[in-house]
Amino acid sequence: MKVSSASLLAVLLPAASARFVIPDEPDHMQLHPDGIVQDTQKYHIELAPGDTRWVTEDEKWELRRNGRRFFDITDHPELGQLRARSADKDVRVFPKKPKWQKEVKPLLGELSKKEMEDHLTTFSAFHTRYYKSQYGAQSSEWLLGQVRDTIIAAGADKHVYASHFKHPWGQNSIIATIPGKTNSTIVVGAHQDSINLWLPSILAAPGADDDGSGTVTILEAFRVLLQSQDLVKGKHDNTIEFHWYSAEEGGLLGSQAVFSAYEAAGRDVKAMLQQDMTGYIQRTLDAGEPESVGVIVDFVDPSLTEFIKKVIVEYCDIPWVETKCGYACSDHASASKAGYPSAFVIEAKFEHSDPDIHTTKDLIENLSFDHMLQHARMTLAFAYELAFTDFPALEQPKHWRSL
Repeated sequence: MKVSSASLLAVLLPAASARFVIPDEPDHMQLHPDGIVQDTQKYHIELAPGDTRWVTEDEKWELRRNGRRFFDITDHPELGQLRARSADKDVRVFPKKPKWQKEVKPLLGELSKKEMEDHLTTFSAFHTRYYKSQYGAQSSEWLLGQVRDTIIAAGADKHVYASHFKHPWGQNSIIATIPGKTNSTIVVGAHQDSINLWLPSILAAPGADDDGSGTVTILEAFRVLLQSQDLVKGKHDNTIEFHWYSAEEGGLLGSQAVFSAYEAAGRDVKAMLQQDMTGYIQRTLDAGEPESVGVIVDFVDPSLTEFIKKVIVEYCDIPWVETKCGYACSDHASASKAGYPSAFVIEAKFEHSDPDIHTTKDLIENLSFDHMLQHARMTLAFAYELAFTDFPALEQPKHWRSL
């Protein structure tokens, strides 16, 4: 039976007074005659190139419940316009094959399922990581603490650093930087927020798979990369950044803010890889298909995607499988819109991905840490290989400045 969000809100109205409110949050709430509290603010969303509309927040969640993904472009309608007008075009030449096996393979043995499980146990224990909630802000602070502790534990804090990329809604994105010889940058991303699409401000959203799994997967790859003294000492050609985005569930808000800033600054991002859901395999196994890494092939950079397939073949113990997820389906789409080569990998074919996301049942016990380990192997190898890739030189626009 389909139940409307208004009906649920009527049942849970006594709890509505407990909703978490960010300081200075605009008041767009109205009490209607039927007793239902509604948010009257409108948001400008883009469901496909050129297909935009204005919707309320409740209408955003209704679209998401129906499987529709979108950019919320209210604050960043200009994303992509600067690079689209620029005469400077990135030459998207990726290695024909991996070549740093001697350096990478010893690092792969240091990846730990226990590290990921310990981090995810705490991360998914927050009542929700909804980006407008106090829990969302607290979970972001906790995650930044873990990233910084990782840097200190590696003895890399004189060279490597991490900080919040601040947002007005309360939960901030996080960027960790391993500086290289140049400002040309390789980005590895995941989103840190979770959501329950029925009453996000109230109901639990453990988000163990979406995207707690991706969050801890890239954190583990980051931890082990810092065991490479060549990286810690900045001997690699290209800077490496690890991003944990806020507010992906609200329409790629955090990643749009980040890549809008990068575009405005003329940042040279050579490649961006998104990890969104890396732990669920049960429906793949139930279908009698082999456990594999899902490689998204729509709305991504084809050359970068082909390189990622080669990385999986070289460094993972399971194969890749092509799949599609549609427009604006995760934060790589913000990088693509800004004109940067981006790619996206997921835990399985999209149709075999976790059916319990955005609910109270997105729990850690549903996940395979063996599978997440394969994603961590691919992430580490991807970052290392491209960190030492000598890309064709690209003259920086005159307005370039470091962030």
